[in-house]
This record gives sequence, C-alpha cells and structure tokens, in this order.
Amino acid sequence: MTTATGTSTYDVVVIGGGPVGENVADYAIAGSDRTAAIIEHELVGGECSYWACMPSKALLGPGAALAGAAGLGGARERLTDVRPDPAAVLAWRDEVTHGRDDASQIDWARNAGIDIIRGHGRIVGEREVAVGDARVHARHAVVIATGSVASIPPITGLREALPWTSRDATNVIDVPRRLVILGGGVVACEAATWLSDLGVTDLTMVVRSDRLLPKAEPFVSERVAAGLTARGVDIRFRTRIDSVDRPGADDTGHGRIHGGPARIVLSGPGGDEESTVDEILVAAGRHPATSDLGLDTVGLSTSGAIEVDDRMMVPGHAWLHAVGDVNGRVALTHMGKYQARVAGDVIAARAAGRPVEGLRFTVAADRDAIPQVIFTRPEVASVGRTEEQARADGVEVVIAETDIAVAGSYLVSPDYDGHAKLVIDSADGTVVGATFVGAQTAELVHSATVAIVGKVPVDLLWHAVPAYPTVSEVWLRLLEQLH
Repeated sequence: MTTATGTSTYDVVVIGGGPVGENVADYAIAGSDRTAAIIEHELVGGECSYWACMPSKALLGPGAALAGAAGLGGARERLTDVRPDPAAVLAWRDEVTHGRDDASQIDWARNAGIDIIRGHGRIVGEREVAVGDARVHARHAVVIATGSVASIPPITGLREALPWTSRDATNVIDVPRRLVILGGGVVACEAATWLSDLGVTDLTMVVRSDRLLPKAEPFVSERVAAGLTARGVDIRFRTRIDSVDRPGADDTGHGRIHGGPARIVLSGPGGDEESTVDEILVAAGRHPATSDLGLDTVGLSTSGAIEVDDRMMVPGHAWLHAVGDVNGRVALTHMGKYQARVAGDVIAARAAGRPVEGLRFTVAADRDAIPQVIFTRPEVASVGRTEEQARADGVEVVIAETDIAVAGSYLVSPDYDGHAKLVIDSADGTVVGATFVGAQTAELVHSATVAIVGKVPVDLLWHAVPAYPTVSEVWLRLLEQLH
C-alpha cells in the first residue's frame, strides 16, 4: 500500500478496488513485467466483500441450513429452534467480512505485484489521474471500476429521514422491531429473508408493481412471495410511500437505527394509510458511481453509465476502459469480473503489440447468458432470457416446464417444493433461458449456462445424463417433454 505523492507512473491504473478492479489489474499484468496500481478511497475488496455479496450470503446461510435440517428426519429432532441465533449470525457475518478490515486484500494485491494507492482518483487528462495533490500516469490504460451506489427515490422526507440502504442491511447491528422495505427486487427480497431470521417482527415490503422480482419468470414471484408471507412478511403490492416524517433522524452509523421512529404514509389499492416504524430500508435500485471522476475533462458525461464497446473500451478513448456496474451493462459482481478478465486480456495484448481479435477479447455473455442466484427461501437460479424476454426479442420458443419432484429432491426434503422451466429456440433447438426455484437449485444454473453459451441442442443434452439421486435429475424430466 502506498500514499500517492508527486508523480508516479504505471502501465495500468485502475480507479476502484473492488473484485472487478482487482481482476482487471491482475489480468492486465499477469506473467509480465508490466506494473499496475489500484486507487481506492474506501476498502480494497469493494462493495461485494464488505457490503453486498459476502455479508448478505453470510446472513442468509444459517437460516437456510436450519430450514434444510428441519425438513429431514434425524436432523429435525435435534433442532431446538428453526430460527438462527442472531448474535452468532452477526458474528459469522463479521468473520466473513474480516470485520471490514482489508489487510488480506492488500496482501493479495502485493503478492500479485499490484500497488494500492489510498485516496479518491479523478481523471485530469489523457492517461492522467489525480489522487489529492499527486498525479498517477498510465503508460497504457486507465480503467474505471467504481461500481454503483444505492438510489434514494425523490419521496417527500425520505432522504431527510436517513433511511437504511443495502450497506446498513448487510452490516446490521441494531435489529429493528418494525421495519418497512421499499422495493421488490433482489436486495429487498434477500434482506427481508435475513432480517426476519434476525427477529424483525413487523416487516412490511412496499412494492410499486404487482409482483416481486419483475424481471424473472412469473412463477418466481409467486413462490418467493409465498415463502416470505409464510414467514410473516406483509407484502403490499401496487403500493408506494407518499411521505416520510422523522424528526429525530440521526446518522448513527451503518447498521444502527438512525434515530427515532419514522411516520410514513402509504398509498395503495385500499387508500392511504399512516404507520410508524423504527427503520426504513430503501432497496429501490442502484446507479453507476460516476460522479466526481473527472470524466468531463475528457469529454464524457459526468452522470449515468459510461458507454463501452465489447472490449470494454470507451469509444473515442482507446486508453480508457470501464468495467462492472459503472458501465451499466449488468450489475452483478460475477459479470463485472468477467468483463474485467476480458478487459485485462485486451490491455495486456495491446501493451505487448498483439492483435485483439477473437472470442477471448470480446464480451458477449452479458447480453444473453447472464446467470443469477437469488438466495431467498425458496432459492432462485436463472440464466439467459425468460419466455417473455425471448418472445419480445422475436424468438419463436418452445417451453419445457415442470415441478421439481425427483428422487434427489425428495432426499433433500420430503416436502421439497420447486419448479423448473426451459425456454428453447424452436429454430435450432437450443436453450436460450432456464429458471429453477427450490432448495439447492443454485448448483443447477451453471449447467444451464454452459448449454446456452455452447448453443447445445436439446437433442444432444439428452445424452448429458444427470447423476442419481440429485436435484439435477430435473433436467431429465424437462428433456422428456421435448424428446
């Protein structure tokens, strides 16, 4: 780790030290004598390591494990409570996030030959980045990997109430008794799951649309909503928050209740309703973190996503790349890391004078082969396009759909409740989308991803025999409908 002073020069300079920035720096210099620096103003490891993916899955894991044990004779009898111990769950979360200490990430960077520069990076010219009074020059490339930040809708009194965002929810310390979650997407659904595990007794979700997870297949919303409702979550569809009044708002720190109670006015199908809550969690989307990056100094917009081509280069600026959430293509860590690998390879090849033609140097999967797992109960795993999306794209489709009821799922739980759907292009018989709902379905999505990326015809998939007895036997049930 270094403190920037004077002027320093590296082959590659990355603004943003999350996993996406780490990946692009690593790939750009691996196996060479090239140099790289990552500029980071918070923690190396970024949002995913300390405020998103890792802590959220740590908070969700214990409840999922207990739910799995509760479904099996021999394990069920050993349980004294199906709700996890809140203090122990939070301790596990802190272990996973290293107490928000990034020393291990610094060690990784050092071992990879990457310098870490603490501070806020701002572009001040072509291949030039300012960090405070210092200047950092890039011989070959500057990469922006600053991610995204939570959006706060323009609701009267909401911003002044200092509501929680996802950072507070994943770093929860004070568990509120009465909580309203604004939103019905992935963050909202996962947070509702772990916060109910932790003991929130009065939890309401305020959802503007008529279903949760509106980009997923409709059966996903139905099953996730049923799971949350069964655990006491009050889901208000077609409802909005009109106003918030919190006179005692106080910035007490991430995960602490931010002051006194808040009075909120809800507007829904039944009219207006006023209620009082201990905290409000805003899970209403995110936007690219592009403010104060100096983009205007090189003729780029200072708001919104940074446009890139399929080599992750900014058009008209061959020295400048943008990877991850900041380019607005896909806001998922694993897809940002994929983009970073491609961008790193492109930078390395160009620096060495090699051509950048071919699949290795082109991002394609972030259009039609995006895998995602939502760690609610039931779990959701999907990749590619939904039926609605495929039809909107003009694809003539054939559908294979079934409940997950195979020997492998019965052995997970006699009460296993799951569903699966394949979307197939009727023109060539290849899978263009797959969605699975149910326990342990996260482990099914990569096989579907390979099928989509490889454009494997379903007639050939018939010969990919699933192991017995596993949940993946559902592939056989789906393909039998098409055989």
